[in-house]
Parts: sequence; structure tokens; C-alpha cells
Amino acid sequence: MAATKIIDAPRNGHEMAPLNTRARGDGTHGVTIVLTAPQRNSVQSVDIPGEPDRAAWSGKMQFFLSIIGYSVGLGNIWRFPYLCQQNGGGAFLIPFMIMLILEGIPLFLIELGIGQRMRLGALGVWNTIHPWLGGIGISSCIVTLFVALYYNVIITWVFYYLFNSFRYPLPWSSCPLNGTGFEVEECAKSSETTYFWYRTTLDAAPSMDEPGGLKWWIVLCLLLSWTIVFFIVMKGIQSSGKVVYFTSLFPYIVLTIFFIRGITLRGAGAGLMHMYTPKVEKLLEPTVWLDAATQVFYSFGLAFGSLIAFGSYNTPKNNCVRDVLLVSVCNAVTAIYASVVIFAILGFKATVNVDRCEAGNMEILAKNALLPFKNATSEEYKMAMHKLNDTEYNALQLSECSLSKELDNAAEGTGLAFIVFTQAIVELPGAPFWAVLFFTMLLSLGLGSQIGILEGMLCTLFDIDIVKRVKKQHVTGVVCVFCFIVGFIFCTGAGEYWLKMFDSFAGTIGLVVVALMEMIAVIFIYGHERFTEDIYQMTGYRPGLYWQMTWRYIGPVIMVCILASSVVFMAIRNPTYGAWNAELGVVEQKNYPNWVMGIALAMILAGVLPMPIVFLMRSFQCLKVDLDIHQGSIRRNETTASTKEMIDNDDDNMSPDMPPQDSLAATRFTIGDFEDDDEDDDSNDFSGPALGGHVKTQSDFSDDDEEDKPMTMRMMMMRPTTTTTTTSTGKSTATILKPNTRANANATTPLNQLGSNHLNVPTSRKQNYNNKKDAYDV
Repeated sequence: MAATKIIDAPRNGHEMAPLNTRARGDGTHGVTIVLTAPQRNSVQSVDIPGEPDRAAWSGKMQFFLSIIGYSVGLGNIWRFPYLCQQNGGGAFLIPFMIMLILEGIPLFLIELGIGQRMRLGALGVWNTIHPWLGGIGISSCIVTLFVALYYNVIITWVFYYLFNSFRYPLPWSSCPLNGTGFEVEECAKSSETTYFWYRTTLDAAPSMDEPGGLKWWIVLCLLLSWTIVFFIVMKGIQSSGKVVYFTSLFPYIVLTIFFIRGITLRGAGAGLMHMYTPKVEKLLEPTVWLDAATQVFYSFGLAFGSLIAFGSYNTPKNNCVRDVLLVSVCNAVTAIYASVVIFAILGFKATVNVDRCEAGNMEILAKNALLPFKNATSEEYKMAMHKLNDTEYNALQLSECSLSKELDNAAEGTGLAFIVFTQAIVELPGAPFWAVLFFTMLLSLGLGSQIGILEGMLCTLFDIDIVKRVKKQHVTGVVCVFCFIVGFIFCTGAGEYWLKMFDSFAGTIGLVVVALMEMIAVIFIYGHERFTEDIYQMTGYRPGLYWQMTWRYIGPVIMVCILASSVVFMAIRNPTYGAWNAELGVVEQKNYPNWVMGIALAMILAGVLPMPIVFLMRSFQCLKVDLDIHQGSIRRNETTASTKEMIDNDDDNMSPDMPPQDSLAATRFTIGDFEDDDEDDDSNDFSGPALGGHVKTQSDFSDDDEEDKPMTMRMMMMRPTTTTTTTSTGKSTATILKPNTRANANATTPLNQLGSNHLNVPTSRKQNYNNKKDAYDV
């Protein structure tokens, strides 16, 4: 028997070996297939090819800017400064940095690294690790949908303010007048910017039970928002990758302009001192650490599936560890930098308000002859106020003018962006110019995050084969139209109340649970040793003790603490929302109606239940035909770390007649000589052990039926082959030769007369896909 060269075995164990071009002498050729099972108790990286035609970044800068644009969002502008002020000023930076190191960076690397390793979306990644974990991707997609619904409404409001910023004077710089020439009572009782926000922009309803009708100006702006988002993401990163150069860089340009202008304003130093003066005693409060961990979690955009999608577009050898560290530092520095800009300008606003308050008091004192004239100096004013007792102070109805009190009235979220900061902009010379800059910056930040959110959701949808057959533009259009229609609830008078409810319930518990399950799936099911090896093969850097401790112990504990505290606070605190009272000109706290709380509970369950449902359905095989979610991923699970234990169990149960695991006979097979038998269910299963097929042992063959014995190299070389069967999974293709024991005229036909495709190898991608579908079931 002629010696045959032993080829190097591919790592994933089910690629087709090269054809043996040496003729046997009978005019036919043989096919040698090498199957390599993973060594028992060994840790080696499994080659998971992912999708061959997957999109890729056009350059390193495009990827980096996309990640920055997604991670650095509105929360860095209107959430982090508020947390600093409320949780100890500069002392808050201590728990923030600790949580960034122990929680944010490790989980960031898990998502980015596993996406780059698998080159799949969130759904395909978790199905590849183990089919039972497919619910993680579904939960992530549902929660991302909820967040995308209301996040684009913020962009809608920004558009409305941006359009009004081109007016001079700014429409929120003064109160409108009624028919009698006096200021509108609602505006006079509140403020110019507050009135413009609640009455002019939102036309706020008194409660969620009385939402009022649709506001046509908000509907038009919402339509514009979703139209722009559609054109940005309709072609994936091929279209959105070009926009990120603006959405990621422009906010830094605007922040720098505001920083230069802000530090030159009167009162900027007072604002910065108030914000960053450390209150170390605050660090003893557990809520401060919880706020820091929560801020880190949401500022990175973890658990949305977007980071996995962005990582999957990278080349396999991209240094994802370096990317994680750079983005983390950039995210933290941006939050601190934005806080400096915000509070420098808020310090200026507070100083202007104090001056206005003192001017009013001076006028009152001058009318009562307590001051010689109303334009007295600051020293004269202070001396006059010091001479007054409490009775005189109350009788004159003087206002308390305190800079620290003004600075303590800082707001967060929409209140900071649309009420507090707009008031500061009014005080600046050339206010429309600064308003256009500010709202264009908010628009860039919002679009950058919205692009990432939608990209994560669409990438998850395209892990489903039935969706993959539809053009991405069509799927993106359907998603945007659906979100636009559902977004009508945010266009009513109760729109802000609904947004507050979505923000409080839809994207909190669900995201934390998804993040916790992601960490468990990668570190404890896929295996931290295997993931470490993956990182080493991709980057050349092997994660050390810091990564192992945060992945295996510290990170999961922090996630559990965040989840437990969120559930506890939600249970013991009666959830409320701020409703606008037009008669008093103030915001009142009201309890959510019971039917609204029912919707909130349904959203939480919708984001959590897919994980246990998919686990139970697939583990107990509740459905005969499972949902075809990324076929290649599910069918390759025999070669992933999640099935190492099952492979080991199969090895332990092998017949003693089988050759040793390390021997050549155990790793080199020639497949063929399987007879068609309709009576045997396993006879039509041509998939080998690496593809999930049956591993035949000596006990499977009868001594009386010699033709049912497994094909050997000697038998293969002595017998001609006439029919072939081709199976494929993903990128790997195995050709199985099936000889015919009956007389066949084609047995001696020369190869050159059988046609160019005598091995029946698929000649088109469509044919390859059909063969893959018919090869085996889920």
C-alpha cells in the first residue's frame, strides 16, 4: 500500500482535506478527511470562522471613532456632572475610577473581545458558546429596542430646540405676553426657560391619565429624526462609518469652544469650586458607590449588543485590549472635561442670578430708605442687610441671595439641557450662536449613541437566517417605521412622563441581568482559560491576574449588587414621575397609575424572560423544530468550549475496541461505504463526529454483515466510488464518498468523461447553502 502524506490537521476539526491526486490505478481518486478531536483536559483556542462575507471597518480610525461616538453620549453631559455634585464633589471621582477599573473595563473587553473572536452578532455569539444561551441575545435585542424607542425622542426635542435657536432673540429668553399686555401667568410663576420647555415645546399634560392629543410639531421632528437615522444606518457600517467622523469629533470641538468661553466668564471659578470641592464623608454612603457603578455601566453602553457587533467587524488580529483601554480613558476624561465646562457656565448663571436677586433687594431697601440709592455698592448692600433683624427682613419680603444655594439647584437629564443650560446661554453675548453650537453638540452625541444602539439591534436580527435573506435597507426601514409609529406615545402631552418611565424600567434591570449572564457565559461556560487564550492569539497579550480576578469574582459580584439594589429600591420606593402643574408653575411628583406600572412590569419581563425560556425549550426539547438562529453557530457547537464536557463524556464511553485517542487511526479517517437503508434512521446521517453525527463503534457492526463495516483506507483504494454527498457548515466543507456495491457501468468511466464537477462539489453559494440546510437538523 502506497504511503500517504499526513497533512496538518485544522484546528476546528471539520475542514475538508486536500484531494489525493495520486491515481489509484482504476481511474478514480480518493478523498482523505482528517478529524482532530480536542485533547482531553486541554485548553486550546477553537477556530470559529464566523461569516465569510461579513462587513469590516475601512480603517482603524473609523472603528475607534464609532466606539467613541457610541460610548460617549448624552450621559457624559447631563448625568455625570449632576452625580459629582450630589455625591461628594471631587470625592465622587474616587468610587467612579474604582468602578471603572473593576467593572467597566473588564466587561468592556469581554464584549469587544468575544465579538472579534466569533465575528458574529450578539445572537450568534451566545448560540455559538452554547445553544441554551441563545436567550441572552434575544433579551439584549428586546431591551435595545426599548431604549432605541425613547432615545430618538431626545434627538427629536434637540431638533426642535435647534430650529428655534436660529431666531433672534431666542424664544425662551422672555415670557410671552397675554392680551392685556402682561406676562402669561404660568410663565411669570416659573421662568422663561421652564415655560418654553413645558408649555411651548411639550404642551405638557397634567398627568399620564390625561395625555391629550398628538403634538404635530413633535411628530414632524420625530419623523425627521427617524428618517436621518435610517439613512445613516441603512447600509450598516458602510454608511454609518462615514458619519462618525462628524458625530464623534464635533462634540469635542464644541466642548473646547465652551471651555475657553466658560473659564473667562464671571463666576466660573465659583462653579468649579462648588462642584469639585471633595466631601470625603460622602464616601461612607453605599448609594454613592452604587451611583458610581451604575454610571460606569451605562456610560459604556454595556449589554446592548453594540460592542459585540462593533468588535465583530474587526480583523481577527486587531489589538482589542489596547482599544478597550483607550476608549475607557477617553470616556472617563470626556465625562470630567464636560463637567468642567458645564459647571463653569452654571457658575456664571448662578452669579448672574445672585446679582439679579441683590438688585431686587436693593430696590426694596432704597424704597424704604434703608439705602441711599438702589445702585449702591456691594459693601453698602451687605451692611444694610446686616442691620436688619428677622422681623424687618420678613416684613420687607426680601429674597435670600446665596451663590451656594443657586449652585445646589443644578438639575440632571432634560432639566439640565433644556431648562438650566438654556438659561445660561441666554446670558451670553451672541446667545443664538451659542445655542446653535450647544444643540448641535447634543445632536451629534445623540446620533452617535443611537447609531450604535441600532447597529447592535440590527446585527442581532441579521444573525437569524430568514432575516439575512432580506436586504439590510428593507429590514432597517421596517424597524425605523415600527419605532416611529410606537413613538407616537412620546408625542402626546404626557410624552416626557412616558420617556421617564421607559428610562426607569425598560433599560435598567434587563440590561444588568443581560450583562451578568454575559459574564457568566464567557468566563464560566466558554471558559476563562479559553477566552484568555483567544485574547492572546488575537493580540499577543495574555490577560494576567487583574483580568482573571475581575472577570471571575469582582465583576460578577458588582453586577449582583447593582441588580439586587435596583430591585430593592424599586420595591421599597414608590415609583413617581414629575408632572407639570400649570396653575402653580411647578413640577409635582405623582404616583404612576396602576395600568402604567403593569406596562413597566411587562417591559422588564420582556427583557428578562427570553433567557430562561430559550434555556428550558432547548434543554428539554420542547419544540420539535427550533427557531433557525444562525445555523452555522448552532451546528458548530460540538467544537466550542461549551461542549468540552460532552466531548469528554463521549470519549469516556467509547468502546474499548476503538483506537487510542492519540493514535493515527483515531485522528485520520476515510469516510464512505455507507449503504442506503430506509429502515435505519441513522443510515442517512452522513455527518461525522465533528458535525454532530453518530460516532460508530465496533459494537455497531454485525459480524454477519461485512458490507456494513466502516470503510478503511485499504477498502477505499480497492473499490471505486460513483456517488458523492456534500455537506457544509459555515465555511468548512466535507466531501463524503459513497461507493455502490452493486454493478455499475460508471465504475470504470474515466474522470475526464464525468464532467468538470464529478465530485458534486457545490459550484454556487446558493447550492452550498441548500446542502447545508439538508445536512442535519438543529
